[in-house]
Amino acid sequence: MDDPIISSDTQRPNRLPPRQVQTQKWPILHAGSVPPFDPARWTLTVFPIPLVSAVKQFTWAEFSALPRVRVYADMHCVTRWSKLDNLWEGVSTRALQNHVTVSPRAKFVMVHCEYGFTTNLPVDHFFGDDCLFATHHNGQLLSPDHGYPLRLVVPKLYAWKSAKWVRGIEFMEEDRPGFWESGEHGGYHMRGDPWQGGPDGDGERFRTHR
Repeated sequence: MDDPIISSDTQRPNRLPPRQVQTQKWPILHAGSVPPFDPARWTLTVFPIPLVSAVKQFTWAEFSALPRVRVYADMHCVTRWSKLDNLWEGVSTRALQNHVTVSPRAKFVMVHCEYGFTTNLPVDHFFGDDCLFATHHNGQLLSPDHGYPLRLVVPKLYAWKSAKWVRGIEFMEEDRPGFWESGEHGGYHMRGDPWQGGPDGDGERFRTHR
C-alpha cells in the first residue's frame, strides 16, 4: 500500500476550527440502533442512469477486493469536538470512477445508509483526494458503533457528512437535503464546512440561526 494521503487541513497552523474542542476519545453519535452486518447479503449500489453509465452493485467480496488507500486526516463534529491525527484505511471514493462513468450533469451526491439514513454532498467534495470508504481506523477494524463495515469519510466537512453504514451512492443534478439536513431532524447545513460561514463565524452548522 502506498504512503498515506495527507489531508490538507492537517497542515493548517491551527488545526481546530473556531469554537471546537480537541478530544482524545472518539464519541459515538448516531440516530437509531446499530445495524447488523451479513457479508453474504451486503451490497453497495451506485446509481442512477443516466447520471452514471450503468447501475453498479458491489457485493462485499467485490468491494473488499478493490485497491486500498490510507488517509491521514482530522475529524470535526458539529457538536464541537475535534479528533485529530486519524489514520483511515479503505477504498478511495475516486475508485468508483473506474467502474462507472459519471455524467458532468451530476453535481451532487446523496449517500444512502442503513435504516434509511441519508446525507447530501457536492460531488466535488465526495471525490476529494482525501475522501474514502473506510473499513479501518488507526490500524483497527471500525467498530459497529463507528460505522463498520463501511463508513464514508469526508475530512473537510463536519463529521455528520462522514456517514456510517453506507449502502448506496446516488448521483443528482440538483441538491436536496438528507436526514440531518431536513428541517424535521435539525436543519443542518447543506454543505457543512467547519472552517467558514455560519451566523457566528464558526462554521456551516445550520441553515438558519439557532
